[in-house]
Amino acid sequence: MSKKLKILILLLSLSFSGFAQEKLSLQEAITIALQNNYDIKISKNQIDIAKNNANIGNAGMLPNLTGNYTNGGSIQNTRQTPATGPDRVITGAKSTNNSYGADLNWTIFDGFSMFANYDRLKELQKQGELNARLTILTTVADVITAYYDVVRQQQLVIAADSAMDVSVLRTNIAKTKLQLGRGSKLDVLTAQVDYNTDTSNYLQTKNALQVAKVRLNQLMVRDIGTTFVVDNNIDVDKGILYSKMAEMAEQQNPNVQNAFINQRIASLNLKSIRGARYPAVSLNSGYSRANSTSPTGFNQKFAANGFTYGVTASINLFNGFLQRQNERNAKIDIENSTLTLSKTKLDVNSQLLTAYQNYSTYIDLIKLEQRNVDIAKENLDITLAKYRLGSIAPLELREAQRNAIDAQNRFIEMQYQAKIAETNLKAISGNIDLSK
Repeated sequence: MSKKLKILILLLSLSFSGFAQEKLSLQEAITIALQNNYDIKISKNQIDIAKNNANIGNAGMLPNLTGNYTNGGSIQNTRQTPATGPDRVITGAKSTNNSYGADLNWTIFDGFSMFANYDRLKELQKQGELNARLTILTTVADVITAYYDVVRQQQLVIAADSAMDVSVLRTNIAKTKLQLGRGSKLDVLTAQVDYNTDTSNYLQTKNALQVAKVRLNQLMVRDIGTTFVVDNNIDVDKGILYSKMAEMAEQQNPNVQNAFINQRIASLNLKSIRGARYPAVSLNSGYSRANSTSPTGFNQKFAANGFTYGVTASINLFNGFLQRQNERNAKIDIENSTLTLSKTKLDVNSQLLTAYQNYSTYIDLIKLEQRNVDIAKENLDITLAKYRLGSIAPLELREAQRNAIDAQNRFIEMQYQAKIAETNLKAISGNIDLSK
């Protein structure tokens, strides 16, 4: 059986198994992961919390209205001795008191701290959305990496199976030569040992394929034993420009944007602290109704109801220099946030340049290894033809076979590594296409 026919049969078997298994595309894998991934669900819940917190009430702009109700009493034994007349003795005197009402307090000015707090809450909401986007980008990048790892292992299985095909052919030729008296038993045994070696490599590669599928199922948060087949091609975007990626990273990288927000939050925190230097003005009002009875009092029954209102103003005159200390610390936080922003930009640019250098190198290696695959295949075909004629030793055929296997495996590996470098570039620039 020829090598081409063997590969065709293997591909057909994969196609027929696809009728019983799910045919999973990269876009479908990403869609499933976006729907099921636990980290994404947690980040979305955190966004909801941040949205709930970003309101004027949480910033202190709305009034506080509290209701109160009191009901109580006492039972006492009393003796009253007036200036004239006999003592007045009361046993088991029962007193009651009952009151209810509502109090309103509204801070209408606090040195603009409430406005700074509201802006800070909105920035925290943006930060939550950024963190969720970072989680999504990371998850999608992981899914792409895992998906193409399955593709890589699937290609390596085909390559390993092709190596077995050559070893089978070599073994058959060696046996035929032995029967014709033109070969030796040693050649047959050597061919069988090489075939067993190729079989071992094939089984290990199949195992690696199954492990890669488990990893992809895990990222998609579904039954890790789910069987599926994938496309058999690794498509690498070969037209990426570093200048374009750098521009996108400056504007879209979640870590850089997060550092910008932290700088803004630090500035708003200083503004909020400075608000304590100004007077705080509050409006207050309330309504209350009270009833009480006291058999031993001057008035045995008492009832009252009505409104209260007023304005309260206060200013911090001295608090042990804590105001100055808090402002100094807030300024240091601003300086740290600025330094963090600069460091983050430097780190991102370094990661981007490293990723692009890797990407460019792997693109060149793909071209080189493609030529090596063609050369090694041609060399194997020539060597195999000579081996049939008995003009070369078995070791030369094995060497040509190994060269062909190594060239094919390197070509597959370079394609995979180029795809990983491409994915890293797009992840760093915040430009991963979530649809594929």
